Amino acid sequence: MDPNPPREAVPGPDATNIAEFGYKQEMKRQYGWYASFALAFGFVSIATGLFTTYGSVLNSSGPLGIWTWALATLGQTAVALVFGALVARIPVSGYSYQWVSRLANPTLGWLMGWISFMFLGVVVVAVDITIASTILPVLFEYEGNTMNIYVITAIVVLIQAIMVAWSTRVTQKTNNVAVTIQVIGMIAITILLFVVGYVTGKLDWSNLFSTGAIPTENYFSLGTWTEAGPWAMGFLIGAFTIVGFESAANLSEETRDPARTVPKAMWQAVLSLGVMGMLFLIAVTATGGDMIALAQSPTPIADVIDNVLGSVVGKILLVMVVISIFSCGLTISLSGARLVWAMSRDKRFPGWKWLSVVNPKTGTPLNAMMFMLVIGQIILAVFGFYSADALFALFSAATLLPALIYAGTVLLYIVKRKSLPPTKGFDLGRWETPVLVVSAVWLLYELAIFRGESFRDPWLYVFVLLAIGGVYFGFLLLRNGRAGLTMPDLHDIDKELDADAEAVEGHVA
Repeated sequence: MDPNPPREAVPGPDATNIAEFGYKQEMKRQYGWYASFALAFGFVSIATGLFTTYGSVLNSSGPLGIWTWALATLGQTAVALVFGALVARIPVSGYSYQWVSRLANPTLGWLMGWISFMFLGVVVVAVDITIASTILPVLFEYEGNTMNIYVITAIVVLIQAIMVAWSTRVTQKTNNVAVTIQVIGMIAITILLFVVGYVTGKLDWSNLFSTGAIPTENYFSLGTWTEAGPWAMGFLIGAFTIVGFESAANLSEETRDPARTVPKAMWQAVLSLGVMGMLFLIAVTATGGDMIALAQSPTPIADVIDNVLGSVVGKILLVMVVISIFSCGLTISLSGARLVWAMSRDKRFPGWKWLSVVNPKTGTPLNAMMFMLVIGQIILAVFGFYSADALFALFSAATLLPALIYAGTVLLYIVKRKSLPPTKGFDLGRWETPVLVVSAVWLLYELAIFRGESFRDPWLYVFVLLAIGGVYFGFLLLRNGRAGLTMPDLHDIDKELDADAEAVEGHVA
């Protein structure tokens, strides 16, 4: 007897939605609106992104660079609305991989899926290494070095993978609590900075319009053919932070009424964190004191809070940031495992037989999660043992890859918008054209920033991983031909149901 019999399909109120696309409901639908919102918000994690990149913005764009956040929020909200319109039509795990495969062709869909895999593999390391390199040393007052940064990051990635592999419910509840703490904490600290800064006379509004140590000449220029201008570089704070909201779409098969729940959760998460992030940036910058000196600190936000609110509140902030980063990495691991599993069940991923299994005891794609764990550890080793250059390359790759994913997905929508399948819930309606214009302009501008010599390593990472994936995809074509890349769809299921009905009628007769 097989000790691991095939897992039975898990019935649910939306099981027919999955059957429509040629799949069985293999995992429980456990996510409601707040859990879906927490997925999108937790991946973005403004506490993580702002703490990580604020210093870089001060050095590249000066304090005035924080205003790019508002424009990045507008652009990413438009992208989230486009994603919402697509998930409302194809609410299946795999998000852009599924959408491009079904609406364009499986070859382009596979390419989008592989780029998404590359992004999820690198971003979990880019996020988790922040705990070991910049937060714990300040929190516990020790010196971070190559070895302890590597070991701590590896342990954090391991713990997140174990949680995701063990239980979706535990992962969901942990993320819900972490996001709630982050929302309350960010609002409270922002209000305290404004109030205490005003009372103590540390609130300096002129900081908001200062370029710091950055020359004002040609500050707003677009730059040269090989280098973005100073203010343009400030957009990286939003481009790095406001990504990953699509993780909610990647768990559509585990969400109740996903065609309505997921689109709303995504755009509301992006908009709310955009507003909170902008207010927090204003508060930190206005109370930052000497901004040129602050730019030299490895932990500028912690320094501002410590100076304005005291060391106790500063320590509380660091604890909140650790919780937020852990939650962010947890969500990334969850999304990565679902993507690998979704591509594997279509026989589109190396080792698909093993990776497409849903573990009968945990009810999770355990094998896919273990695979993502191995990938994360490899990337951690490749990008190094910590150095400033390695970290910049890591963060830049984690910014470039989602921009490519978003640009490809928005382009798909623009090309196919007249022939999209009917929506099952959310729709852009009369706002479709302005939303597409805003998202397209924003993504083109964002990608144009990655043209300098400083972004050579991120582009190299993209090309190397694409080459590796291309070799495997060539193998798929040689083995199965283009006919082997068709997607399961509604028509196949209809034929199976008709055949079953005919068989039953024949039996009765």
